[in-house]
Amino acid sequence: MTSDLSIPADWAALAGEVAFVERPVDHVDAVRLLAAFYQEQCGRYGFAESVDLTPDEYRAPNGIFIVAYQRDQPVGCGGCRWHDRTTATAEIKKTYVVPAARGQGIGHALLDRLEGAAVAWGARRTILETGVRNTAALSLFTGIGYQPTARYVAGRDPSINRAFIKTLTDASTVR
Repeated sequence: MTSDLSIPADWAALAGEVAFVERPVDHVDAVRLLAAFYQEQCGRYGFAESVDLTPDEYRAPNGIFIVAYQRDQPVGCGGCRWHDRTTATAEIKKTYVVPAARGQGIGHALLDRLEGAAVAWGARRTILETGVRNTAALSLFTGIGYQPTARYVAGRDPSINRAFIKTLTDASTVR
């Protein structure tokens, strides 16, 4: 598979041909997607949280990281890790879809897979954060059942960051 993030000119012809592959966070495609995510966040807010993820937190038994491919092109990524095992809460992190691939349901399908992994581990809820200027993410998250919740990361700017929570059931995910 290629790690080139450019999108072919005949993009519309490729819609629907998406594969979701579990990858380590330091896989070349994951690194490139996370770098693109970071650059987009810097452009949107003037700064961004580091995308340097601890590999052990995103591999079994602690978590998972998934890269979405459309015709062998890496077009999206996201991770899920345990946040608090005692409350059966998993955290979804760094979900990203390249701009040219947005609006096709890839982000929703990626979240379904991350939530499905959390359910398989025994998680009963997921939490996540996004920024107020990321209106597409806000719409996606609330559209699939995430509800606003109190911030769970110390030091976050409440004028920028929004935290969300979703109760999971076996039927809340599509795999």
